[in-house]
Amino acid sequence: MQRSVPMRTLLPWAFLPYIAMSIVHVVTLALQSDIAPPTKLWLMPLLAVPVIVSLRLRPVLAIGLLLAAIIFSWLGDGAGAFFPAGPELPLMLLFFGLAHIAYIVVFVRVLSVRRMPWWALVYAAWWIAMIITLGPHTGALLPAVAAYGLVLGGTAAFAARCHPLIATGGVFFLLSDTVLAFRLFLADVMPQWTSPLVMLTYTLGQGLIVAGALVALRKRSAR
Repeated sequence: MQRSVPMRTLLPWAFLPYIAMSIVHVVTLALQSDIAPPTKLWLMPLLAVPVIVSLRLRPVLAIGLLLAAIIFSWLGDGAGAFFPAGPELPLMLLFFGLAHIAYIVVFVRVLSVRRMPWWALVYAAWWIAMIITLGPHTGALLPAVAAYGLVLGGTAAFAARCHPLIATGGVFFLLSDTVLAFRLFLADVMPQWTSPLVMLTYTLGQGLIVAGALVALRKRSAR
């Protein structure tokens, strides 16, 4: 009988397509290539690969929430392409907000290993500073932006209770959306190189969160 490949061997290799596509996307975005937009839509499906490879991990709730976060992130990435008749920015906020909620739930219910560190208060200060700085420029979107900021900061804060990879991923995700927010609402002061910076930090953040979650789940399953 043919023996199956151990999960510990499959997992690192399962991330390689996502890593390769992330590099391609960030580089083509920096070069302002026409290839950049379609490569963006491949990021989240490829990030789902290591999660699908790890379907045997338990609890099932954690795997389901990780996949939900990835799917909602994919819809956020492609809001303009998938819903051309809809308002792109509100749809992005909606889908990414749902992705962050899925991450928060899996962090709180399954992956937390410590209490909230005191330094996580910096995320509350970040939210206040963002509202003060960007609020006057958001117009009618202020309530949606404020609500999204809460779940974004919540993701980073609750990630701090988890595996170091997850905590680091939460920081990068927060940094990505912070730069993106300035690009959206204060575009005149943001240089062009901040566009690939958004996606560099975004791909790092998402990848580290998922990698950390799978590492933590594998350790739980090995007990």
